Amino acid sequence: MMSLLLINAPTCCIATHPFPSKPTHAPPFFSHLQLTFSSPRQKVDLRGRARVRTCGIRCSEKVDNGSAIVKEKSVSVILLAGGQGKRMGASMPKQYLPLLGQPIALYSLYTFSRMIEVKEIVVVCDPSYKDIFEETKDKINVDLKFTLPGKERQDSVYSGLQAVDLNSELVCIHDSARPLVTSEDVEKVLKDGWLIGAAVLGVPVKATIKETNTDSYVVKTLDRKTLWEMQTPQVIKPELLRKGFELVNREGLEVTDDVSIVEHLKHPVYVTEGSYTNIKVTTPDDLLLAERILNMNSADRTK
Repeated sequence: MMSLLLINAPTCCIATHPFPSKPTHAPPFFSHLQLTFSSPRQKVDLRGRARVRTCGIRCSEKVDNGSAIVKEKSVSVILLAGGQGKRMGASMPKQYLPLLGQPIALYSLYTFSRMIEVKEIVVVCDPSYKDIFEETKDKINVDLKFTLPGKERQDSVYSGLQAVDLNSELVCIHDSARPLVTSEDVEKVLKDGWLIGAAVLGVPVKATIKETNTDSYVVKTLDRKTLWEMQTPQVIKPELLRKGFELVNREGLEVTDDVSIVEHLKHPVYVTEGSYTNIKVTTPDDLLLAERILNMNSADRTK
């Protein structure tokens, strides 16, 4: 059995995406991580544990999405907001903690609601937190639906998929604990998803990653140029996602991210380059970092 020693890398699912691109495969599991962010004002150390499955993403040739047009009101967003957030150590799930006075989950909800391509947002959440989203109805111009979360992530995605409008042409799945995703990055991954059938936001790995054996001795150093950190949203054509779920449910397969469902169909998945600021808030240090990024962005806009 092999494992990975990951140095200075954020919590993520790691996929492979060479430059420019050609089919390859992701590394196996790693179990420990440490991430250091530095800025002129603050240095934040994040320490935790992470699970990474073998994503096996097959990348298409470099995609030029400049001519791609995602139609207005053709996208259904599944906003996953049912997680417990145990690593945060708070009295409520992390996605409902205040971030500069607003629940974390509402940041991405507002981002999606302002996009002309989005027709509806299906919120997968515990009913006790439903009112947080319902209070936004007067502020958004998209349909708002609700479904119950499942035991595992794939169960929650499947639950959300059941509520998706049958006329939607793309399903855009997003973790509500990623409040800083930008509409520009969403636009890019929507276009790539439309062209390829499945696309996911990711960023090139900066860290040195070593593969080790079970005794923690280094086996080899992996080529950093072929490694990407997976983010959300992950965009999939609904008919492809439904077909993938049929296979996953029939075979009793477990997947830890959404495009993995499509990978089991041997369908290509494209990695759209996103932004390093699209962090997932899972620890108190992540919350501090998100606040700093928002404050810096606000300061830049006022200059």
